[in-house]
Amino acid sequence: MKIKIKYLQDATRMNKITKGNWIDVYAYQDTFVPEGERAMINLGFALELPKGWEGHLAPRSSTFKTWGVIQTNSVGVVDDTYIGDNDIWHMPVYCLQAKHDNGTWIRTGDKIG
Repeated sequence: MKIKIKYLQDATRMNKITKGNWIDVYAYQDTFVPEGERAMINLGFALELPKGWEGHLAPRSSTFKTWGVIQTNSVGVVDDTYIGDNDIWHMPVYCLQAKHDNGTWIRTGDKIG
């Protein structure tokens, strides 16, 4: 199976976990999410999945504990038609618990999914 990956400039590369089949993804840019509000976290990459395949984006078990945010759609499903140069993956989050100054900072390179 061949998957084409396009990274934005200086994006942190995806990293396959050492145990299991999942791949870690990272925030592409600093994002402040005020408590009680939502944001789209840019992940800095686009994928071209093989026909008939889909990708799943799920938060890490530590995402809420670390940043006080949850993924708004629980698990994101991206199918093989989301393949354009501008179809950059994002993680929609909602801040339930402020970690800093009435909100949460998610910094470039933070492992979030």
